[in-house]
Amino acid sequence: MNKSDLIAKVAAEARLTKADAEKAIDATFGSITKALKKGEEVRLIGFGTFGVKDRPASDGRNPRTGEAIKIPATRIPKWRPGKQTKEAVAKK
Repeated sequence: MNKSDLIAKVAAEARLTKADAEKAIDATFGSITKALKKGEEVRLIGFGTFGVKDRPASDGRNPRTGEAIKIPATRIPKWRPGKQTKEAVAKK
């Protein structure tokens, strides 16, 4: 599913226009992104938790040349599924 598919499904289920559904989805994703940027955690009960993880600097190797390289420290987004999401995905 891509963003256009998601917009169409949300519009149909919520009985919104596609334009309104797109605004709602963009606002939701934007709000989650802003919170993560501040280092905050976003908990959506039943769905999952979005957070940020600090990845320390490390040493690596260039796979083509074998040359040693430094991989800088960075922050990465993470997501842990909630109980309801885990159960829904596990059912076939």
